[in-house]
Amino acid sequence: MRLKDKVAVVTGSGRGLGRAIALAFAREGASIVVNDIDVEPAQEVTKEIEKLGGKAVYIVSDLRVKAEAERTIQAAIDNFGKLDILVNNAGITRDLPMYKMSEQDWDDVLNICLKAAFFCTQAAANQMTQLAKKEKEAGKEPKARKIINLTSGSGIRGNPGQANYSSAKAGLIGLTKSNAKELARYNILVNAIAPSAWTRMTLEMSEEWKKAYVAKIPLGRVGDPEKDIAPVAVFLASADSDYITGQVIVASGGLDM
Repeated sequence: MRLKDKVAVVTGSGRGLGRAIALAFAREGASIVVNDIDVEPAQEVTKEIEKLGGKAVYIVSDLRVKAEAERTIQAAIDNFGKLDILVNNAGITRDLPMYKMSEQDWDDVLNICLKAAFFCTQAAANQMTQLAKKEKEAGKEPKARKIINLTSGSGIRGNPGQANYSSAKAGLIGLTKSNAKELARYNILVNAIAPSAWTRMTLEMSEEWKKAYVAKIPLGRVGDPEKDIAPVAVFLASADSDYITGQVIVASGGLDM
């Protein structure tokens, strides 16, 4: 129960990595705001958490819209009275060779993967800093609060056919480091995870692509969201990482060493 009495917002948690992280947090005792742009997966994950004996609410929102991102963060305050952890996981791909990539393809990926993360972080930081200021005024050391961004090896090494996605994920690394420096005085720790894992997006790729991808990984396998990636998020959300900020933890089986 490393996250007992903590409150977390996990964006894009109706499926994939977000779902795995939300469930892992719930198992560790956190109350969860499940977010997705689609209602059914959000409802399903909320029910899964409740079956585990955890507390959860879901909110359907389009995080590309600032007011929607703010409403998502406010759901933690309205339902659980505070916010301790934000996981910026929501993302999409629109893979195409650069010369075929439309302006809409570029905007869609940058808006979901980077702009939405900025909006959510901004709203979360406003809530977290207010809580930290109150703690300081009371003569207490501010509690450690966490923001975790899901970036990608694509943002570290670049990928052909992913000019939009690589740019967004590289931007997310910059956002992580900038916010870590800016928010440290409030004991808000900001880190990122660059995972390699089977998700809906990777599973939809061709068998030829999958074989070539696995062949590049020194450990010889792609990560499992629940076994390999969610535990890293739990570590960054817990007190075990209270002296770590501004870092990118690469969980990719050696792919990006």
